[in-house]
Amino acid sequence: MSRISQTDIPFMKYRWYLLAVSMSLVGIAIFFLATRGLNFGTDFKGGVTLVVQFKNPLTEAQINDALQQDAQVHAVVQRFGEAKDNTFVVKSDIPQDKQEKYSQPLIQGLEKNFGAENVSILKEESVGPKVGKELRNQGIYAVIFAWIVILIYIGFRFDYYFAPGAIIALIHDVLISIGAFAVTGREVNLTVVAAMLTIIGYSINDTIIVFDRIREDLQRYKGMDLISLVDKSINETLMRTIITSLTVFFVSCVLFLRAEGDIASFGFAMIFGVITGTYSSVFIASPVFIFLKEHGHRFGMGKKTMAVGAKSFS
Repeated sequence: MSRISQTDIPFMKYRWYLLAVSMSLVGIAIFFLATRGLNFGTDFKGGVTLVVQFKNPLTEAQINDALQQDAQVHAVVQRFGEAKDNTFVVKSDIPQDKQEKYSQPLIQGLEKNFGAENVSILKEESVGPKVGKELRNQGIYAVIFAWIVILIYIGFRFDYYFAPGAIIALIHDVLISIGAFAVTGREVNLTVVAAMLTIIGYSINDTIIVFDRIREDLQRYKGMDLISLVDKSINETLMRTIITSLTVFFVSCVLFLRAEGDIASFGFAMIFGVITGTYSSVFIASPVFIFLKEHGHRFGMGKKTMAVGAKSFS
């Protein structure tokens, strides 16, 4: 780690190549979001979710056939946990004309076919389509509100040369993370929204560490070339970034690989969030800051910066 703290990597030398990679990944994410869309869970589209445990071994096909024949319900059945647990997740949409107690046909169909004494309902969730739509909208508003608050915070905490880069980095992180769900078809629910908000918090924390060092070095090394100064600041915070990122990354991997259901989805989102959050602090937020310092005068953001420090030249 002492060697990492003494690195002199020219990060900004490769910023245009890596920005092109970022644009490509964001483009892929938007393409899949537009063409395939997201697989919304019960929380967002409405429906019934049951976690059912059976005493006797069964298959997904046996359970699905029983529900279609006796309850006349189309359901998606997935095994939950290990095969020896005989536990399954049963999901079904709620018809518009049957909003109340729609889980009863599912439960009755299972008990009729496999015996009430052999069926244990471990979890039952039911959300109407209207409520699901409201929850989906509230989730979107929560993410947008977080972006706005962070934009204002960074503007006051630093200045508005820093703030746009932080917000662009956050949008980049969320788009790629949610795009991973569109590509893989994994279910998106309230837990995933919580993961997106966590990613925003993690990413902005890493960005603030880099920005804070840049601001300190702006005062410490007046007259230094701006790109060289930003590289120096990133190298000075590199050890802290690696330690923090690896810690969160390993925990996220454990959640994804060893947990089930919503917790696994949380871990899946966080894996992408940690990678993109760390990457964007260096190759998205910092290059945008450099661009605004050098060309911000074209957009009414002060005078043209010829060198780092308090002096500016028009």
